Amino acid sequence: MAILIKNATTVVTMDATLTELAQADIRVEHGVITDIGTGLDSSDETIDASGCVITPGLVNTHHHLYQTLTRAVPGGQDALLFGWLQTLYPIWSRFGPDEMFTSAQIGLAELALSGCTLTSDHLYLYPNGARLDDTIAAAQEIGMRFHPTRGAMSIGESDGGLPPDSLVEDEAAILEDCIRVIDTHHDPREGAMVRVGVAPCSPFSVSRELMRDAALLARDKGVMLHTHLAENDEDIAYSLEKFGCRPGQYAEDLGWTGPDVWHAHCVKLDGQEIDLFAKSRTGVAHCPCSNCRLGSGIAPVRAMRDAGVPVGLGVDGSASNDAGNLVAEARQAMLLQRVANGANAMSAREALFIATRGGAEVLGRTDCGQIAIGKRADIAIWDVTGVDSAGSWDPAALLLAGPTQVKHLLVEGRQIVRDGRVTSIDLPRMVERQNALARGLMG
Repeated sequence: MAILIKNATTVVTMDATLTELAQADIRVEHGVITDIGTGLDSSDETIDASGCVITPGLVNTHHHLYQTLTRAVPGGQDALLFGWLQTLYPIWSRFGPDEMFTSAQIGLAELALSGCTLTSDHLYLYPNGARLDDTIAAAQEIGMRFHPTRGAMSIGESDGGLPPDSLVEDEAAILEDCIRVIDTHHDPREGAMVRVGVAPCSPFSVSRELMRDAALLARDKGVMLHTHLAENDEDIAYSLEKFGCRPGQYAEDLGWTGPDVWHAHCVKLDGQEIDLFAKSRTGVAHCPCSNCRLGSGIAPVRAMRDAGVPVGLGVDGSASNDAGNLVAEARQAMLLQRVANGANAMSAREALFIATRGGAEVLGRTDCGQIAIGKRADIAIWDVTGVDSAGSWDPAALLLAGPTQVKHLLVEGRQIVRDGRVTSIDLPRMVERQNALARGLMG
C-alpha cells in the first residue's frame, strides 16, 4: 500500500546535506521512502501533515525495558549506581516471562509516543524462565523496529561481583543461549525489524573470559556487541583495582572496540579513551537523564563528537531514569553539553541529529535515521500548532520549543501512532496490567 504524507510545514531530513524542506510531501511504498517533493499525486492513503514538522524516527541506543515495572522505587531514589543496583536486584529476581513482556510493551509504547521508531534493549537477567524472546514478542506486537541484546551476568556476590548469586548464569549456558536467539531471531537484511546483539552486562558482573568469548561469538555470527562502560567513578575504581587498567584499555584488550561495538554511558572516558574510540569507530550510547539521576556526571559528548566518536542517545532503564521519552532525552543532552561547555556547545539540530541519524549509525543501520529516497519509512510527525510551540520563530528547532509527544508515527510505513494514540495494542489495558504486576512486586 502507498501512503502520501502531505503539506508538512518543514521536513528535517538528516540526509547527507542535512536538508530542510518547506511545504513538502513524502511518498511511502512497501516500507520505503520513494519520493519527496511538493504537489505529489495522491496514494492509497493520505496523512495530512499541515502544521507539522517531520523528522526521521528517533533511535534509542540503550534501554532496559524490564525496568518500567520498577520506577521510583524507595531506597533507590537517591542512591549512586552500585547502591541503586543492590536495592533493585532482589526485586528483579522475582520477575518472570509475564513481567518481561508487559514491561517491554509499556516501555516500547512510551518510546513510540515520544517519536522513537528503532530501539535497542539490554536484557541481562533471566529469572524464573524469562527469555529474550519475551521482549521480542512485545516489540513485534507493538510494531517497533527492535535491536534486543542477549545480556548476561556470571559473577555473583560470592565471587566478588555485584549481583546476587541468584541472578547469575553459567557462562557456557549464556553462550549457548546467545547462539539460540541469534539463530532464531536475528535478521541481517536491509530493512530488518529484528536484529540481535550480544551484551554481557558490565565488567563488574562478568568474567574476562566471557567478555572475550562473547566478542568471538558475535563476530563469528556477524552481530553487534554491547555493554556498560565507564559509567561513574565507582566503575573506574573497580576497573583499576580488579584489572589494573582503565575501562577503555580493558575493552580494547578483550576485543571490545570497533564499528560493531557500542558502549553505554562512557561518562568517565578520558582523552586517550576518546581517541581510541574515534580511531576504532566504537560507538557510545549517551544516557543523560539516567546519568543525572544517579549522579554519575556529564559525559564528554562534545569532545567525543569533535574527535569523531559515533554517538547516539539512550533513555536507559526506567528504574534509573523513571521515564522513556526520547525527545526529552535529546533536549537533556543538548542542555548538559551547554552547562559543561557553554551555550554554543550543542545546537538543537545537532542534538536531534544524535537522536536520529547518529543513533542509527551507532546501531549499524545505514537504512534508517534519514528522510531520504530509498531509506526505510520510519517517520515522526510532530504537531507544532499547540501551546508548546506557540510563538516559536523556528518550529524545526523542536528541542527548544516543541512537543514531546508525536502526532503520528510510522515504522516501516505502518502507522503505529495516530493522533497521539498507539494503534497496535490496547494501551490502557496494558497499563492496568503493568500496575497490577508492580503492586504484586511490592508485596
